Amino acid sequence: MNTANTTALPDGTHLGRTALRASALDNLVEFYRDVVGLSVLRRAETTAVLGVDETPLLVLERDENAPERRRAETGLYHNAFRVPSRAALGDALARIRNRWRLDGAADHLVSEALYLSDPAGNGVEIYRDRPRAEWPTTDDGRVRMATDPLDFAGIEAAATGDASAPSGTDVGHVHLEVSSLEAFEDFYAETLGFDVRADVPGALFVAAGGYHHHVGANTWNGRTDPAEGQGLAWFEVVVPGSERLDAVRERIPDRKTEIAETANGFAVTDPDGVELRFRAAPP
Repeated sequence: MNTANTTALPDGTHLGRTALRASALDNLVEFYRDVVGLSVLRRAETTAVLGVDETPLLVLERDENAPERRRAETGLYHNAFRVPSRAALGDALARIRNRWRLDGAADHLVSEALYLSDPAGNGVEIYRDRPRAEWPTTDDGRVRMATDPLDFAGIEAAATGDASAPSGTDVGHVHLEVSSLEAFEDFYAETLGFDVRADVPGALFVAAGGYHHHVGANTWNGRTDPAEGQGLAWFEVVVPGSERLDAVRERIPDRKTEIAETANGFAVTDPDGVELRFRAAPP
C-alpha cells in the first residue's frame, strides 16, 4: 500500500451502486438479469434497479434525449461485477455462452476475468479474485497484474449450473476511459485519497484498503471529450462510518473541487465529467 498518501481513504472503503444512462431499458434489464445473473429489485417506467439478495448494485436510468456516446467521449470502459468464487465465474461463463457472446477473457494474476458488452455497448467484466495472500507485488508494495491466458477448462469444471449471481456478488471496480492519466491521478489519489496500486502503459489503477483496484483508468483509445451522453451516469463510493465520510468531505474543498450534497452523502465530478457519489456504510 502506498504509505506516502497521508489522506488515504480508510480501510473498508468499497464501491456501491453504479448507474447507466440509456435511451431504452427493456433489453438492458433482460441482459443484466439473464446473462450477468442479477435480480430485478425494482422497476418503474424510467428506472430499473438490479442486484443480489436485495442489495442494489446497478441502476438503469432511461433518458430518451441522451445522445449516443461519441467516439471521442470519455466515460465507461467497463463495469466490473465481482463474484465470490471460481464456481460462480464458471456459471457466469456458461450463461454468457448460452445467451450472449464473450468478447475476451484474461488471467490478471490477482483475478480471473470475463469480458463482454451489454446491448447498449457498455463494457462489462465479470471476475473473481484470487486470495489476497496470492497477489504478486512489486518492490514498492504495489500489485503486479498481467493479461495472461485464462484457464477456461478449470473454470468450466468449477461451474455448478446456477442461473443467478450468488450471495456475495458486488461491484468490485469501475474502469474508465479518461482524457489524461495525470488529471485522473491528481483527482482520485491526491484529492479523494485513493492509493495508486498499479500502472501499465496507458493505464493507472487506484484503490483503498490495499485492494488491487477500485477504479481503473486508461487512455488507450484517445478519448478527449467530457462524458455526457449515454453510458455511465454515476458510481458510488461507500466509506465505513459517518465520521470517516465527514473527514473525506472536509478535505475536498482544499483541492478546489465542488461538492454537491445528496440525501445520504455528497457527490463530486471528476475531470472528465463522471459523477461520484459518496455515502457512509450503515452501522
